[in-house]
Amino acid sequence: MSGALQSAGYLARRAAQKERVRILYRRALKDTLNWAVHRHLFYKDADDLRQRFEANKHVEDLDRIDRMIDEAEAAYNKWRHPDPYIVPWAPGGSKFCRNPTPPPGIEIVYNFGREENE
Repeated sequence: MSGALQSAGYLARRAAQKERVRILYRRALKDTLNWAVHRHLFYKDADDLRQRFEANKHVEDLDRIDRMIDEAEAAYNKWRHPDPYIVPWAPGGSKFCRNPTPPPGIEIVYNFGREENE
């Protein structure tokens, strides 16, 4: 019974590590877009990032993996772009929740469908 519990604990820890690595990779890849001005620069940086992650794919020691993830998250937070690109209509963008005033001559009719001559 204890072997099954240890195996379940091992699998749960590995699943959590894989999720942390996946989230870290996606964040770093999206942040690479903020640093690269042109796509051809982004492709090179993205390829380098992928190779850095692939280089440690073979590591099996759980404690070493945790340390590597912590170091990588610290490095990501240190080198994160100070002014990331935000799509204008997304939350935090310059056009988020901005509604322009209607042009002159446009009226808003609130009683749509009702007869005026009753």
